[in-house]
Amino acid sequence: MTDRRRINGPPGGTRPPIFASSLESTSDIVAERPQRQRQPNELRKIFLKTGLIPSASGSSYLEFEPSTSLSAARSKPKSVIPPSSSLKLACTVHGPKPLPRSATFSPNLVLTTHVKYAPFAGRRRKGHVRDASERDLGVHLETALRGAIVAERWPKSGLDITITILEAEDDRWWGDAPDSHDAAWGMMNVLAGCITAASAAISDARIDCLDLVAGGVAAVVADETAGRETTSQLMLDTDPADHRSILSACVVAYMPARDEITELWLKGDNSKSSVGTDNRGLGHEALIDGAVDAARGAHSVLAEAVRESAQRFAGLPSGDFT
Repeated sequence: MTDRRRINGPPGGTRPPIFASSLESTSDIVAERPQRQRQPNELRKIFLKTGLIPSASGSSYLEFEPSTSLSAARSKPKSVIPPSSSLKLACTVHGPKPLPRSATFSPNLVLTTHVKYAPFAGRRRKGHVRDASERDLGVHLETALRGAIVAERWPKSGLDITITILEAEDDRWWGDAPDSHDAAWGMMNVLAGCITAASAAISDARIDCLDLVAGGVAAVVADETAGRETTSQLMLDTDPADHRSILSACVVAYMPARDEITELWLKGDNSKSSVGTDNRGLGHEALIDGAVDAARGAHSVLAEAVRESAQRFAGLPSGDFT
């Protein structure tokens, strides 16, 4: 039987009911968040686990730590809908498996990537048919992974990688109508998470690769300071809901051991931030270097997840793998 007191509030009526009509803007939530904010070069915590789907050759689950604005909204709920969201996705790998007889002969492994948002992943409900953004993410993911897999070891074989995005970081809170037409910056965070999760799932499937591929994001953001002056700065692992404006962003797929970038995606225009100044810390080169630094941080988590997968495969308890 449903406890109605938990719906309307705790016993005694100490907390009034929360209605959808009490929505407030993102700036109000951000203004009330804790004093301790993430530094520009500080990354969010990442949870990465492999081997969660037994029916797949390899699998992984990735989740990012919620942003400060979401934490503030949960500590002081004033709305049914929080102003931001966190990234949660699952990846499965099937193969290598023989290609159909009707397929054209291929001396290398045929890689197929499929990225799909769950209908409830974003504020705008997704359909069952993949749209243009999902197809773009699949193409970027395939390019990032193709440079790491040793494809010539599996001729006439195919590898299917499927990523389901359970919760995607939104570009803006839909209640902020003036900013609702901004560019889709959240897609870049989703792509970085897909790259890291896919690399972990491929390693869990025991597929030979040149190196682990980690995704990283950096952006040039423009925020208002205490003096109401807009300043631009380089931010690693950017959450679009935490900033008023994003001028440009970059996502990379990086292999640290080989010091190679297999995928690079630049978006936006940061020329306005350096007009009349000699600050080169906001240029494209600094933006790419920041994304590489973010990928290095994600690689440490990825390496630990792959290590746990190898321990599980070898039948060793945690901490006994050398």
